[in-house]
Amino acid sequence: MDVYGGQVSKLIEELSRLPGVGGKTAQRLAFYIINMPEDRVKSLSDAIVDAKRNIKYCKKCYTITDRDICPICASDNREHNLIMVVENPRDMAAYERTGSFKGVYHVLHGVINPAMGIGANDIKLKELILRLEQDDVTELIIATNSSVEGEATAMYISKLVKPSGIKTSRIASGVPVGGDLECIDEVTLLRALEGRTLI
Repeated sequence: MDVYGGQVSKLIEELSRLPGVGGKTAQRLAFYIINMPEDRVKSLSDAIVDAKRNIKYCKKCYTITDRDICPICASDNREHNLIMVVENPRDMAAYERTGSFKGVYHVLHGVINPAMGIGANDIKLKELILRLEQDDVTELIIATNSSVEGEATAMYISKLVKPSGIKTSRIASGVPVGGDLECIDEVTLLRALEGRTLI
């Protein structure tokens, strides 16, 4: 039974499609939006539309950005010879919150997962290898999640990179098995980075 009318129900339905948003949370968000001043609602909707239209991949690291080259890759204050490989932009943001990593990143946008039909060509792996061939990289830190797929992807990358002679390390196991980097506190992430091991 439609209690609120079509437009409210449609708003709740659309909000509930967002990841991690269940029916009750969607309802709370819908009522919050409805009660917001109209100019703030317009600002929110404009921000969503603008992000969708203008966000693209950085041409170097493949994180999401509204520029051709993201601020981290464009910075002269970063160590461009040190690259950390992460699964997604949220993992990159998690390491940035530690404030301790001074290198740059490469975002894979996934991991190799044959069960889901995701192979090496379905993630930004070719782009990583090309980058390693073109740039003067001295160390590659593999910071994929410690899931079975993350570990398999790390080993695959390690085998691809080994012939180049680039030092390749893996973040330490301060990150729990099956844990997502974006959900882990900064201290644990920092310990994992500091305790990385050669692979």
